[in-house]
Amino acid sequence: MNLSSYRDSRSGTAPRRSTTAPRRLRGRATTAGRASGAAAVAAVLLAGCGAGTGTPNATPHSSPGVSLAPPAASSASRPARTSHPSLAPDLTATATAKACTNSSKLAGWSNQRLAMLTIAVPVSETSVSDATSEVSAGAGGVLLFGSKAPSDLGTRLNTLKSHVPGHLGLLVMTDEEGGGIQRMANLVGDLPWAAYMGAHWTPAQIQQNVTKVATRMAAAQVNMNLAPVVDVDGRNVAPSKTNPDGWRSFSGNTAVVSKAGVAYMNGMRAGGVIPVVKHFPGIGGSTYNSDFGPARTLPWSTLQKVAIPPFTAAIKAGAPAIMVANNIVPGLGTNPASLSPAAIGELRGKMGFKGLVLTDSLSAKAISAAGFGVPAAAVQALRSGADMVMFDLKGNVSAQTSAIATAVTDAVTGGHLSRGRLIDAAGHVLAVRHVNLCS
Repeated sequence: MNLSSYRDSRSGTAPRRSTTAPRRLRGRATTAGRASGAAAVAAVLLAGCGAGTGTPNATPHSSPGVSLAPPAASSASRPARTSHPSLAPDLTATATAKACTNSSKLAGWSNQRLAMLTIAVPVSETSVSDATSEVSAGAGGVLLFGSKAPSDLGTRLNTLKSHVPGHLGLLVMTDEEGGGIQRMANLVGDLPWAAYMGAHWTPAQIQQNVTKVATRMAAAQVNMNLAPVVDVDGRNVAPSKTNPDGWRSFSGNTAVVSKAGVAYMNGMRAGGVIPVVKHFPGIGGSTYNSDFGPARTLPWSTLQKVAIPPFTAAIKAGAPAIMVANNIVPGLGTNPASLSPAAIGELRGKMGFKGLVLTDSLSAKAISAAGFGVPAAAVQALRSGADMVMFDLKGNVSAQTSAIATAVTDAVTGGHLSRGRLIDAAGHVLAVRHVNLCS
């Protein structure tokens, strides 16, 4: 998120040092042997992945009716030949196992359940139980807001996770960037602004200190961090209404941002937390802060040279998730990037990103200024290639969540959003948590 994260976090006056260091084969079978083998093949073909459990069938070597002993010679005058068991059952089992995928399982889910998996529900970190009904309904994640986490946050989150249907895991995310944008520094330790890290720490030091924080986040059951910011913006100012970056950026030098961003990302992963690289395609030098109104990035032709390299570096280093900005990108259409097939198409297509794509907050004024309410924006984001949508902690969260899920399911029913795209999005949400529905 942009300044929405900054507004209710600790204020900062300047980048500072952290206080915490941070042929089938020629063997001949008897007629009975062939019949037995054919029966085994048929059994494997009919079984597939179990409808209820997703557990593949046993291999032919453990299936009844398939003998591994060589068949007897058909004539006493003919020397006995060693016969090998048919390869057909093994090949069929392999094909069957491949046929069971998360996508094939998700195809059996209702549109409502798929839609819920694409929503991150905002909740106060001091009252995470408020999201129980949404989590019970299948929400894919929760987004923690606040500036001081309770000491028993981990226990509370474990209780919340117990309500996930099928116990398939839950993305518990927060903004723990550093500096003035930290939600739970009281529990996990303090990090300085990214600008300080980029100027004073080596990549190895960044990774080391971030790993310490991530390890404590994971211990508190928070498994996703909406960071690092890899926007290239070297302005020595606090983030503001007119400048979303400032000290949130590691540097105004593309190479420095690329190295620092990968180091931060790797530090999070080493500590057991999923990093989210943001804000694609780079909002350094934007005309405004999209939280407060319409904002434009630098032209796409410029971004490709200055802003895209840090994202490319992160993708090459195995970035699991990327957040797309709400800024309009001159040269890539007139919609905010989070709602733009052209912008997300660059990320998915030309850049080859295969991980989870999240939107920035769809409650941003830049979204409403583009003519979208949150539910309609969620549908447009999914159509454009995003996998998960977020919105702010304000108003009636339960009603907003329900409105988003309804808008998505109605869009599928009405033919405005393909069911295949919804299944794909849900699949990315499960994949980032390493959930395998076939095991």
